[in-house]
Amino acid sequence: MHTVWKGGISFGLVNIPVKLFTATENKDIKLRQLHKECHTPINYKKVCANCGEEVAPEQIVKAYEYAKNKFIELDDEELEKLRKENEEKSR
Repeated sequence: MHTVWKGGISFGLVNIPVKLFTATENKDIKLRQLHKECHTPINYKKVCANCGEEVAPEQIVKAYEYAKNKFIELDDEELEKLRKENEEKSR
């Protein structure tokens, strides 16, 4: 467990060392979805909502929806610039 604070309590010439620990610890449990009949993992396919075809990862781009069904495509450089601006604002 990780120590949050270290210090001591003093009573005259007596010093008592103290360590403070968190009361709870986050531990994520990862669950898989299985087919009930044969207990094999379920796969997720990325399918285009318009044409119904499966889409390969290299064919997927990120975009911002500024109005219903109106998108602005963002490349990796633009996303990195937005991340940096967001970090600067949060400081």
